[in-house]
Amino acid sequence: MVYRRTHQVVKRLAARRSAILAAAREAAAEGGMAAVQIAPVAVRASVAAGTVYRYFPSKAELISELIAEVSRDELAAIRRAADAAPGPSSALAAAVTTVAVHTLSQRRLAWGILAEPVDVDVSASRLASRREIAGEIAARIDAAVRAGHLPAQDTALAATALLGALHEALVGPLAPDNLEDPIKMRDAVQTVTLLALRAVGVMDARARGLVVQQTLLPTTKALVGA
Repeated sequence: MVYRRTHQVVKRLAARRSAILAAAREAAAEGGMAAVQIAPVAVRASVAAGTVYRYFPSKAELISELIAEVSRDELAAIRRAADAAPGPSSALAAAVTTVAVHTLSQRRLAWGILAEPVDVDVSASRLASRREIAGEIAARIDAAVRAGHLPAQDTALAATALLGALHEALVGPLAPDNLEDPIKMRDAVQTVTLLALRAVGVMDARARGLVVQQTLLPTTKALVGA
């Protein structure tokens, strides 16, 4: 007779996997990717190290899945914010603002996802993460171009350039210090969003209005402490 997992067993296994990933995420947020080690993660998740290995056979697989999970969460947040916007330009502003807020609200984790040196190869997962986020930004730029709100342009290249600029400005080695301060965080989000909108062709007055509109949104206010 073939053994079939019951619903409760499947649910329990999924919950344990989620707990391990949550523990890895907490470790990365506190100490960077260097803190994502099997034994400490197991302790955080209240499981044995062997249990972690059953779900993730290597540290590389654990970190790769962590990167993928964080990216899925960010992508979902970008889509929710953009889809709730009243028009294509507002959707683009919402998407850019969401990227900025997510990056600033978890800077150490963001740096770990993007570029922190690790002793295992997670380049494929990192590339997939950037490609998905850039693709979403490109789709929002494309929608604004098709609506006549922006000039014709290479939307994929523009999205890649914007994403690179956001990350470099907010979490890269040249990023300003003390961005944990709510006021500085808000100002930084406004600055990079305005820069992004201007870069793709939004007229200055309109760009400023879109930035103000984003600042007033409840989700943005909660995240940046406005």
